[in-house]
Amino acid sequence: MQEATIRFIGHISTPYITLKDCPHQPQPDAERSLITLDDAYLPALKGIEKLRYLHVLYWFDQSARDVLQRIPPKDPNAGSRGVFALRSPVRPNPIAVSVVELFDVNGNQLTISSLDCLNGTPLVDIKAYVDQLAAHQNPQQRTACPFHSKGTR
Repeated sequence: MQEATIRFIGHISTPYITLKDCPHQPQPDAERSLITLDDAYLPALKGIEKLRYLHVLYWFDQSARDVLQRIPPKDPNAGSRGVFALRSPVRPNPIAVSVVELFDVNGNQLTISSLDCLNGTPLVDIKAYVDQLAAHQNPQQRTACPFHSKGTR
């Protein structure tokens, strides 16, 4: 099996110090989070202030990587499921992805809606959120992210 190296590009500041403090999913109405990008990546932020929503990819660095099945915390009667069928932080590669609202850009810092990670969590990547790419192709199943209606400002 091939291996790859991920280079973290910054970190995320949140009010959560312990795993017990962290919510199970991002809470859009909770205290805002702050992304601090390493200075070397400052040019990559050009134009980001025009976006309203972003995909943020981050590394759950304190998660177990050897667990392949879990019981969903919100549905304990469902029995165990594979971690690829869940949003569990426990997985072979603990990469998290969330859609966040962008509130402010100040140099290498982005103020965003709340994330479900510990203070200091490593940042993997940031991508523009595009409504048309997030929706299903079948009009009967068309769904976008639950707390927003537009992908750009």
